[in-house]
Amino acid sequence: MSMIARSFILLDHVGPAGERNIWDQGVRSWNEFISASKLRGLNPLRKRFYDKQLVEARGALQDYRAEHFTGLLGSQHAWRLWNHFKQDTVFLDIETTGGYGNITVIGLYDGVDTKIMVRGFNLNKDILKRELEKYSLIVTFNGACFDLPVIHRYFGDDVVPAVPHIDLRGVCGQIGLKGGLKKIEKDIGIMRPDDIQYVYGDDAAFLWHKWEASGDRKYLDILIRYNEEDIMNLKPLAEHAISKLWERTFVDFRKLY
Repeated sequence: MSMIARSFILLDHVGPAGERNIWDQGVRSWNEFISASKLRGLNPLRKRFYDKQLVEARGALQDYRAEHFTGLLGSQHAWRLWNHFKQDTVFLDIETTGGYGNITVIGLYDGVDTKIMVRGFNLNKDILKRELEKYSLIVTFNGACFDLPVIHRYFGDDVVPAVPHIDLRGVCGQIGLKGGLKKIEKDIGIMRPDDIQYVYGDDAAFLWHKWEASGDRKYLDILIRYNEEDIMNLKPLAEHAISKLWERTFVDFRKLY
């Protein structure tokens, strides 16, 4: 059973303590909640309201409508959708001319293939919009503060679909993994190829400027490979960090999986 189908944090005015109260009563799934005649701490009217919310959520899950959960979970709990929608996820990372400057490269990875969009070649609003519309879930590292706001500013607000977004920086922080993406990768044993192992975010802007100034393709090729490593490494990071966070959140994780 998926993490989301065991979660009650999506219910109106239910926080972590309320969710724990439901679990502690032996109710560990939406179906069990709906089947229960009564629950401690819920009056009958509130119980019927929550039953209706869960029936709607169950239908959305069955129909693969991840967007139903965007407002219900918010950015803090979107990670709970991971193991249900991970086959329909896009991992995204951008490079810029420096900081919040213009976008130079956007990398997309579906777990199998990468698609790299480069300014001056194939970096196009319509292409990006069509690509993102294929997916039910977006995964980034620090994308809530950087990648997605920059895309919104660069292309407008209608490019990124209203599907749930998992920012792995927040997920990692909740399990004690601090620092940038490269540091966290090393902390959990993800290694990059030797030729780009020491390329960092500031270097990405430098590589772009060297490419523009010289026209030497080697600078652009290194930048593209760096971006590809960023997006490809998000998948194993998501697997690791989200499973650890769920284990901490759901005390009976080991018994039930």
